[in-house]
Amino acid sequence: MLRPGPLNLLTDVPGLLVGNATDEIARSGVTVVRFPGGWAAGVDVRGGGPGTRETEALSSENGYARLHAAVFSGGSVFGLGAADGVTAALSNAGEGFAVHPAAPRAPIVAGAVLYDLSNDGDKGWGLEPPYRRLGLEAFAAAGQDFALGSVGAGRGARAGLVKGGLGSASLDLGDGLVVGALAAVNPVGSVYMPDGETFWAWPFEIGGEYGGRTPSGPAGAVEPMPADSRLAGKGAALGANTTLAVVAVNAALDAGECKRLAMMAQDGLSRAIRPVHTPFDGDVVFAAASGAIDLGDEGRQHRLARLGSAAGDCLARAIARGVYAARA
Repeated sequence: MLRPGPLNLLTDVPGLLVGNATDEIARSGVTVVRFPGGWAAGVDVRGGGPGTRETEALSSENGYARLHAAVFSGGSVFGLGAADGVTAALSNAGEGFAVHPAAPRAPIVAGAVLYDLSNDGDKGWGLEPPYRRLGLEAFAAAGQDFALGSVGAGRGARAGLVKGGLGSASLDLGDGLVVGALAAVNPVGSVYMPDGETFWAWPFEIGGEYGGRTPSGPAGAVEPMPADSRLAGKGAALGANTTLAVVAVNAALDAGECKRLAMMAQDGLSRAIRPVHTPFDGDVVFAAASGAIDLGDEGRQHRLARLGSAAGDCLARAIARGVYAARA
């Protein structure tokens, strides 16, 4: 049976670093994923109200489809400023493309934001939103081990009508291949089955990582708009919800293959949240590959399909773990 890596975190993929920074006054935060040296990357955007930065740079037809960091933030449009601090810190550390010998290095820092402005934190920041500072703090805190739940980009998140949060999971596929996922979980939909206790992602759980709850009977006909989603009361607003995610592997993939990995990983949202990819969400999945393990040419597409399937399962688990940790 396949098992998670030793930390059961995205950072089980060798080389990755993750850091969180949380502002308890604003009840918001930032999570930074670092890809030292720049990793091949792709992105898939499916939500109806996304807030993103540098997604087009990762298109396979463009010349800079390598990612030095991904920044997830609360704060909606204000949170996009978190990536400014991370960009400056990476360039100062010598990371990024040397476009001109006399110019600072230019790292590719992708960003995506979720909406947490309506929670009870103090958002009266005037001309000084805290997100650039939080980006710098999360960058400085980046390491292999990191907290889950109501931290970083998950601090002010809601999953339907319950607390959302930051989650992560990994899977060791053998032959040296490792897949990991991280998610900031703030969907308009519900992560729970109609009993309100069993995660939709329950079939993918490993070792009781989010409580070990299983359904007591068949779900039967399920209401399309679950009562514990924010759609039930018709109070949702466009762009007011989002699940942000990154999946990573230690295989050698090109930008187009990373895009396919991100597309397959989106299935993890469908396995864990109902409904998902709505007009009200800004769902985004980034995918990155370190290049450490050559997949070869013969059977390559089969191996890529296996990686994508594992990435979807990891992401479903990461979503459930984020809500489980936040509610605990």
